Amino acid sequence: MKYTTLPNTDIKVSKINLGTMTFGQQNTEAEGHAQMDYALERGVNFFDTAEMYSIPARQETYGSTEKIIGTWFKKSGNRDKVVLASKIAGPNPNFTYMRDKIDFSPESIKYALENSLKRLQTDYIDLYQMHWPERPTNYFGQRNFKDHDAVWEDNFREVLETFDGLIKEGKIKHIGVSNENAWGIMRFLEESKYHNLPRIKTVQNPYNLLNRLFEVGSSEVSKYENVGLLAYSPLAFGVLTGKFLTGEAHPKARINLFPQYTRYNSDQCTQATRLYQEIAHKHGLTLTELAMGFVLQQPFLTSAIIGATTMEQLKENIDTIDVFLSKEILTEIAAVQAIIPDPAP
Repeated sequence: MKYTTLPNTDIKVSKINLGTMTFGQQNTEAEGHAQMDYALERGVNFFDTAEMYSIPARQETYGSTEKIIGTWFKKSGNRDKVVLASKIAGPNPNFTYMRDKIDFSPESIKYALENSLKRLQTDYIDLYQMHWPERPTNYFGQRNFKDHDAVWEDNFREVLETFDGLIKEGKIKHIGVSNENAWGIMRFLEESKYHNLPRIKTVQNPYNLLNRLFEVGSSEVSKYENVGLLAYSPLAFGVLTGKFLTGEAHPKARINLFPQYTRYNSDQCTQATRLYQEIAHKHGLTLTELAMGFVLQQPFLTSAIIGATTMEQLKENIDTIDVFLSKEILTEIAAVQAIIPDPAP
């Protein structure tokens, strides 16, 4: 395994992070425990979850992933070996079963955190993240933001003040954002700088060969402000394994089980994926190795979040830590991006 540190900390984290959102629907508790055992054995010490998991979010399975991680902590005694990240859900009218107000008010943050800690059977979370912005803006694949007249009160400072109190209580160690854009990242950094408040350490955004939007604006913030990317969906819901190019049905695949997730289903995604697969095969690589290698080599990356439903997939994903893409391969990848730029925003 290869390691880096959470920005502006001395916490060592693996460059591959175990994503867990399949635990509780696609994976049973026993399978989730087996994945965590194996990942830790392979040197993966960084796990990511969220209060709303498993996916897709449903009242019946709300918190199931955190509960499975919690029972594993209790059974294995491995809490001190894991850097644990979780997330508080942002506004969504369908999530009223989570709490009375789905926002980032002090009351909501404290309530959500206490419930996550109970489910996880731990006293603290190493990295606590806001799952998506409270304000209306571009996230989850929105290309064009039109809701400029939406009412939202700037509460960046209040949010950081709430986190400051929770850090002082020892319930969280560090904070991050997710599905955030450059302006939002900078506003949090601005408030922390001028009011001596906790600084966000990471941003968890989608990043893969079919979605490189992080490179526009946010990568510059990452470089100059030292905010590390936690790249989710590095294999684009499995599309960048090439398995959907074979003509096989794959009924248990996420994009088939949950058709509401359409980000990677377009004809342009398929076309680009074929071209990337040609590059991979030309250079003696699998498409999975090409896709993961590309993400892992980015200078702004802290860790790439993988999610697997089988142990075979998990092993294949972790094995990509040793892949190196030559300048020639990167040039060929750039040529594809030039003709089919970011087909899955």
